[in-house]
Amino acid sequence: MNFSSDNAWGAHPAVLASLAECNEGAAMAYGADPVTAQTEAVFRDVLQAPDAVVRFVATGTAANALALSQLSPAFGRIYCHEDAHIETSECGAPEFISGGAKLVALPGEDGKLAPQVLAAAIKRGAGGGLTGGRNAAVSITNATEWGTVYSVDEVAALAQITHAGGLPLHMDGARFANAVASQGCSAAEMTWKAGVDALCFGGTKNGAMAAEAVIFFDPALAEGFDYRRKQTGHVFSKQRFLAAQMLALATDGLWLKLATQANALAERLAEGVLAAGGGLLVPRQTNSVFATLPAELHRKARAAGAIYHLWPDKTAEGLDPVPLRLVTAWNTPEEDVERFCRVLTEG
Repeated sequence: MNFSSDNAWGAHPAVLASLAECNEGAAMAYGADPVTAQTEAVFRDVLQAPDAVVRFVATGTAANALALSQLSPAFGRIYCHEDAHIETSECGAPEFISGGAKLVALPGEDGKLAPQVLAAAIKRGAGGGLTGGRNAAVSITNATEWGTVYSVDEVAALAQITHAGGLPLHMDGARFANAVASQGCSAAEMTWKAGVDALCFGGTKNGAMAAEAVIFFDPALAEGFDYRRKQTGHVFSKQRFLAAQMLALATDGLWLKLATQANALAERLAEGVLAAGGGLLVPRQTNSVFATLPAELHRKARAAGAIYHLWPDKTAEGLDPVPLRLVTAWNTPEEDVERFCRVLTEG
């Protein structure tokens, strides 16, 4: 019963088949191959963005750091939520790759930036003068690090504030598919139609082996990005193997089907937690369940072999109730979900 992360589970068979297929024969290196060109075109179709620049990297950290360094100079200020992955979990990669840009972490309930807080921060940063650096970008995460989702309207409201400040809006979409599945909207509605300028479209947490897409909806924002990606070691000589993974996910809407499945499994976990007398720290919207369990149930679940992370970290050990995070993947066994629920509810 492994609910530690969607990163813990393997790649979808269609991804493996796509890798095997593109392994046949020779192809030009560094992305000058037909598979990469085809995948870029397919992603433009998925996003209904015919002019978008689409590039592939192997990790979410690389995607975020490269995208943000493209949007921000070394002296820039990048606004994000205080629990954003770029702030808490990327070892300073955005700052390092950008050459020194400053992340400005802002508070907000349920992992979301509040429009009024963002507006005030941008105004304050704009008045800081030379010594404070220059406002450069805003980054939001959808789905958030709390598993919550910005609705299309919420994205649009933040984009309006961001653009009013003369800044581009970046979306960390490591679990973008789960967010779209939750809202029942299109990828376009969640992104450029709502005002997003750059998107990191996650694949690794949703059936890929190791692949993410970096997308700039305005080609002017991508000027020089290929050099930046190469300089930082994120252009593979056999680049087609990254593209092939994302091509499989984009074909016949597989990316959305897998996310929908993972979300449904998480809903069953949330129901089991509540039925056992536990609670939810935030409403479940995607494939992550942020919950509390009485310490006795936590010990019982661990003894039965359940694997999950405490929230926000190991310092939660010893608390009663115990705050924790349960994450499902596209292929989390349904029997594991049901067994976990039985362990909690049966005497």
